[in-house]
Amino acid sequence: MFSYSPDWWLINVATSCIIIISMVAYFFCTSTFGKWEKLNVPYARPIPLFGNFLTVALGSEHPVDFYKRIYNEFVGHKYVGLFQMRTPYLMIRDPEIINRVLIKDFSYFPDHGIYSDFSANPLSNNIFFIENPQWKMIRHKLSPAFSSSKLKLMYEQIKECGEELMKNISKSILEHNNNEMEVLDVLGKFSTDVIGTCAFGLKLNAINDDNSEFRKYGKTLFKPSLRILFRELCLMISPVLLKVIKLKDFPIEACKFFHSAFHETISYREKNNIVRNDFVQVLMQTRRDLVLNENIHPSEKLTETHIVANAFVMFLAGSETVSTALSFCLYEIALKKDIQDKCRDEIKSQLLKKNGVIDNEFLADLNYLDMVLKETLRKYPPSFALFRKAAQTYRVPNDSLVIEKGQKIMIPLHSLHYDPQYYPNPEVFDPERFSQEEKSKRQSGTYLPFGDGPRICIGIRFAEMEMKLALVEILSKFELEPCGKTDIPLKLGKKALMVLPENGIWLKFKKISS
Repeated sequence: MFSYSPDWWLINVATSCIIIISMVAYFFCTSTFGKWEKLNVPYARPIPLFGNFLTVALGSEHPVDFYKRIYNEFVGHKYVGLFQMRTPYLMIRDPEIINRVLIKDFSYFPDHGIYSDFSANPLSNNIFFIENPQWKMIRHKLSPAFSSSKLKLMYEQIKECGEELMKNISKSILEHNNNEMEVLDVLGKFSTDVIGTCAFGLKLNAINDDNSEFRKYGKTLFKPSLRILFRELCLMISPVLLKVIKLKDFPIEACKFFHSAFHETISYREKNNIVRNDFVQVLMQTRRDLVLNENIHPSEKLTETHIVANAFVMFLAGSETVSTALSFCLYEIALKKDIQDKCRDEIKSQLLKKNGVIDNEFLADLNYLDMVLKETLRKYPPSFALFRKAAQTYRVPNDSLVIEKGQKIMIPLHSLHYDPQYYPNPEVFDPERFSQEEKSKRQSGTYLPFGDGPRICIGIRFAEMEMKLALVEILSKFELEPCGKTDIPLKLGKKALMVLPENGIWLKFKKISS
């Protein structure tokens, strides 16, 4: 006769539970991994839960390098399947398909497909995150803020900020007897002032005020943190996790500050009937048309939060992305004196030709400077990838691939910008790539720093104008050189969501004699 002790029974039950839980967990972690094999799509082999994303999750590889590695592993393929944690993404490598997704067949892919829990993150309820048809409606309302006539009115305001920047740099050199500066911070203050005055009518004076709250909280929005990494990993495992834990997209204190600041600015202008040709004025009109208007269809109606959230995203994009691109540009021309001198000579020539008048025609004639900026944005695009989601099932023309409704798509723009097939010797900074002759040779869909198609960055012309005007001021008054603190080559921070330098960008400023 066998005897069964209670301990033996408990051990068996516990063992069975562990086996069942392990099997369920393994199934959950790998349940999406058959996607690409089923569709006969070449793919990077995943590991349970992490997919292909382990190195990024551990912080040992920057997303730029992760995407570039997979992009280069599948040379000759038009697309490749990968897994960001459990989530299947289709990486598109072929410029022709990219053009279809972004432009020709945009109606199939109108949304970024980047999830945010708006109940926990009201400031994310903006033009970047929201989906069609709301996106199209808001885009239509906000676009007039960046018309040619509106941009012309901003020249003098940006020029004033540029003059303050020059005074600040000169003052810093005199007071500290040191002409070495971390330009990312210096230009961050400048771009904060520009977006503040041009878009919101606010004199922030961040250039001269080290305690500016707009600058202080603005810097925290893209600062690498465990919170950001944890949020991204949860999102890739399952959006349900974010709904449960209510994790914030941005730091709580920064959100409180910007929500209060922009709400007060709009309310003050409304109450005092203040009219200015700026972004706030466009937001106020949008509020009247889509928030306060009782005669519109409920599906078109917005909330007060939508208005503040779109003020927030414009400030965010107009300050950090512009200052970062400018910093990278100064870094490259500081290392290449011949390019810097050619820019300066062009600026001097045009100033003489226009009798010192800086206007739209003046900026349009700075052809070489435009080439330098384009090459900067090729090497250092503001983002490393574009994301889209299929709104309906789509059969790729002249191909067997069917992209299912809801499928997430990734366009590796940084990898495209470094593909020697399109840009020979891609590590070399060469503005001549963007001469008219060279551009005409290059396939469209291979240069995407601001995206393309209907969802291209709404403020692209504003950003380009601001960067050109800043470079005109700086190169007219200073020569730039690397210094002992300059990283050569530049190291990118592995934990940042944007393309950012790990140790800042240090340069030497030498005043040009009058």
